[in-house]
Amino acid sequence: MKISYNWLKEYLDIDLPATEVAELLTDTGLEVEGLEEHQSVKGGLEGLVIGEVKTKEKHPDADRLSITKVDVGTGELLDIVCGAPNVDTGQKVVVATVGATIYPTEGEPFTIKKAKIRGQASQGMICAEDEIGLGTSHDGIMVLENGARVGMLAKDYFKIGSDYTFEIGLTPNRTDAMSHYGVARDLLATLKTNRKGYENVELKKPDVSAFKTENTDLVIPVEVQDSEACPRYAGVTINGVTVKESPDWLKNSLTTIGQKPINNVVDITNYILHGLGQPLHAFDTAQIKGGKVIVRKMDEGTTFITLDEEERKLDANDLMICNAEDGMCIAGVFGGIHSGVTEQTTAVFLESAYFDPVHVRKTAKRHTLNTDASFRFERGIDPDQTVFALKAAALLIKEVAGGTISSEVIDIYPKSIPAHEIEVGYAAVNRLIGKNIPAEKVKSILAALEIEILSDGSNGLKVSVPAYRHDVTREADIIEEILRIYGYNNVEFTSKISSSISYSQKPDKENLRNLVSDHLSANGFAEIMSNSLTKGAYYENQEESVEILNPLSSDLGVLRQSLLFNGLEAIAHNINRKQANLKLYEFGYTYHLKGGEGRDKYLEFPHFAVFVTGQRHAESWKVKEENVDFFTLKGAVDAILNRLGLNDTKTSELEGSTELQYGLSINKNGKEIVQLGSITKKQLKKLDIEQEVFYADLNWGNILKLVGEPIKYKEIPVFPEVRRDLALLLDKNIKYTEIEQLAHQTERKLLKAVNLFDVYEGKNLPDGKKSYAVSFTLLDEEKTLTDKEINKTMDRLINAYKAKLQAEIR
Repeated sequence: MKISYNWLKEYLDIDLPATEVAELLTDTGLEVEGLEEHQSVKGGLEGLVIGEVKTKEKHPDADRLSITKVDVGTGELLDIVCGAPNVDTGQKVVVATVGATIYPTEGEPFTIKKAKIRGQASQGMICAEDEIGLGTSHDGIMVLENGARVGMLAKDYFKIGSDYTFEIGLTPNRTDAMSHYGVARDLLATLKTNRKGYENVELKKPDVSAFKTENTDLVIPVEVQDSEACPRYAGVTINGVTVKESPDWLKNSLTTIGQKPINNVVDITNYILHGLGQPLHAFDTAQIKGGKVIVRKMDEGTTFITLDEEERKLDANDLMICNAEDGMCIAGVFGGIHSGVTEQTTAVFLESAYFDPVHVRKTAKRHTLNTDASFRFERGIDPDQTVFALKAAALLIKEVAGGTISSEVIDIYPKSIPAHEIEVGYAAVNRLIGKNIPAEKVKSILAALEIEILSDGSNGLKVSVPAYRHDVTREADIIEEILRIYGYNNVEFTSKISSSISYSQKPDKENLRNLVSDHLSANGFAEIMSNSLTKGAYYENQEESVEILNPLSSDLGVLRQSLLFNGLEAIAHNINRKQANLKLYEFGYTYHLKGGEGRDKYLEFPHFAVFVTGQRHAESWKVKEENVDFFTLKGAVDAILNRLGLNDTKTSELEGSTELQYGLSINKNGKEIVQLGSITKKQLKKLDIEQEVFYADLNWGNILKLVGEPIKYKEIPVFPEVRRDLALLLDKNIKYTEIEQLAHQTERKLLKAVNLFDVYEGKNLPDGKKSYAVSFTLLDEEKTLTDKEINKTMDRLINAYKAKLQAEIR
């Protein structure tokens, strides 16, 4: 949020340096993230002076150029080559001297230098209005009035204003500070509390005593059909207005805070919005059919075209500002295409209302609209200044657009919104703040914050909090208000550190996560961190999706059931930017809706995902291009499990997966810990990914349970291992896992490892056959194996393969 210092001083009589004000605001909780000097004309016309053209001669080598001598008050005439057709002797002009940087209305700024133009020296530039940011015309140079003083600085002649803009990082709960008046209120509170000389300073609100109804020629009746969604609605008509460009003071005020001026009437509504925090809307009375305003909800599916020319279908719970026939505006959110003020408008109905924050928030989210008005309404504004802001705006419209106030103020407020009453104990104040603050100091701070003290006891206070402080509802909130005005920096802290021995959970989840992250990052993987909110359309099992009640958008409508699509979104994003060789990993939770009651039906599980796609190595003259494959991923997963000490796992073919077209499932002690494989084309198509992507989903919850099991140590064998190889001719449909599992089932004592080191299919083999070359590692931990024992074991393995797999030994 941007706040103008000059505008702020309209409500508070101070003259402190802008940097000091920024520090004070930050200390009160309104963090100033940036401070920028702002000028009504960019560059402030620095280096530009008023000059007088003394002579003009035609350039000898250019028909459209003139050679002039210009007096700029230095006692020496400047030679300036000028191409403007209207330059002439005796004119008072704006001159950019050598070294000045000028900022054109359009285009980049540039610095004036001594130059030769077609052989003639030029010591500056006579300026047109668009060349220095004072307008858009480039028909010729600016010719000033004869009374302009030679040598006068251009910024003084044009009365260029200077201002500072505070960029405040406002927290969502501080709706009371979403205006210049609200910021001034907080600033005065801290000045009264912490600075001498400000005890009697008061806030200055606009004077509305001149407001009066001049006639009743244009009365627009108002009917509010839903007082829950619209607790307060006020309006007044102004007849005979002239819609035109706003005066400079109004345009400068708005442009300083980044607002674009539109016309004098609309600009006044924006001025009140940012000045007092009250959103307003000006309706063209000619567009109010039937001469009546009705605040109501419309039928489900009713079409409505908003100011941005978008056709929207209304929800039955959307509150609308209607005329006698149809809708004119989505209440508190956005105007309709025909509701706005144009240059043809001669009379306006000015609306000032308090809409229920929940209704506005839900409507804004449904239509994915976020406006300055909805931003304030959905967080809660001050219901007690509705009519005051209306009167202030009406008087300003009269000032800048003319007209007469042609109706009484309509104020429909059937049930007033009460202030909050809260009890605050002095002991609680001192305990939470960590410092004993005198009772008188506490009361002075509350008074500065406009919090009324209803009763004062020896142990505490009973206070009434203004209705505009929607965030102050508990004793702790009052104490927070006291602390931020008293000053966080005024609470001393000691050098003493108190600590206690805490139980450390085993295994340490963070250490294990860092262990795996360090391993993968050291091997060329990049960690991604993505949003748990995602598209519901990604998932086939919609019944398991945990839906968000008020989603920011349809793309963030559910909590993820899997880490798969977050990774694919990252991969698609990178592929679209010519980064197709990727190795990624992510830790995160998945969320599921199951049977049960209350919170028990919501489940979340920790998972860990690994992705590989593209080329195995970066492009290089010395490395052959080779795509990653399933075994690239399998190697990475095996390394992770080995790093975690998870050995003796069982591997089986993955079945029934909707995410992977083929792959493996890895289990340990009856718990599945990994699913890995190649992602189906159906899933890749959802993100328009054409290259193959390999994905491993590690059940981090199960892994943590297994890692926590006690580690058993045993001595390193002192007897030698023996390796024997077999070449097995098998049917093509037989998988290596079957060979490995059968080997361990046949020989449980001596067999330590089985390894596949070659696979052959093709020439010299029968159809439907393939050859596996498998090595077997044998070891007896108590003695050295003899040839007889080794041969006996290998015979048993061969017989098992022949009997159960119909293998032939080659």
